[in-house]
Amino acid sequence: MPIEGNAWLAAAILLVMAGTSAPALDRSVSQLAVSIAPDWNSSEGKMQLFERSGQSWKSVSPPWRVMYGKNGLAWGRGVLGTNEPGLQKRERDKRAPAGVFAIGRIYTYDEALPSGAKFPFHTITEADAWIDDSAHPQYNQHVVVDPKNPPPWFAKQRMRLNDPPHRWLVEIRHNADPPVPDAGSAIFFHIQRGPNRTSAGCTVMPKSSLLNLIRWLSADANPHYVVMPRDAYLKHWKAWGLPSPKAVGDLL
Repeated sequence: MPIEGNAWLAAAILLVMAGTSAPALDRSVSQLAVSIAPDWNSSEGKMQLFERSGQSWKSVSPPWRVMYGKNGLAWGRGVLGTNEPGLQKRERDKRAPAGVFAIGRIYTYDEALPSGAKFPFHTITEADAWIDDSAHPQYNQHVVVDPKNPPPWFAKQRMRLNDPPHRWLVEIRHNADPPVPDAGSAIFFHIQRGPNRTSAGCTVMPKSSLLNLIRWLSADANPHYVVMPRDAYLKHWKAWGLPSPKAVGDLL
């Protein structure tokens, strides 16, 4: 008999694969932004916010649509998912990194975050760069230079100013601890350029959705980002301590 309606969720739980040796998510993490794509080549999916409630995760937002890299997803280097077998994220592959990642600082053109937001941030100026050159010793790092005497590489690596989709860049700490050359750089949440415009590897969304995310983030809750295709999520959720398939049913 074929599985109908949402009954397949219960079946998926019973069929979870147990072949991973990765530890569970640290108990200090009490906020998760979870995004699930249909498959590895999907350039869009859904995101939903969760908070830890006792031993389980509780949804605190409705799901919303997000866009990934033009070519979909590939395993990245983060808290969980590093060295998983399969397609690996590479510089300029137009894929968003999959796995579990800490959420870092917010980078903005503004002197303050939007009303109601309280999270570590840095105001971008003409002195800021983010290095995407794999040969550079500070690859995938934020660097501040002397704008009156910039190094030769600065013109190609400087962060954009007055570009509305980049008004707020929420760092997704992929390939950050430490960076590995050519494994991908400059991965953020930010505003999408159009309703169906994908990214080069970031997770992008409408301005209203990004503002909701920014206002929700709490440094005390050690927020992390979970992003992967549906099959990978169903394989790893239990061992990694992520919200259950029932909890994320609206994303599946």
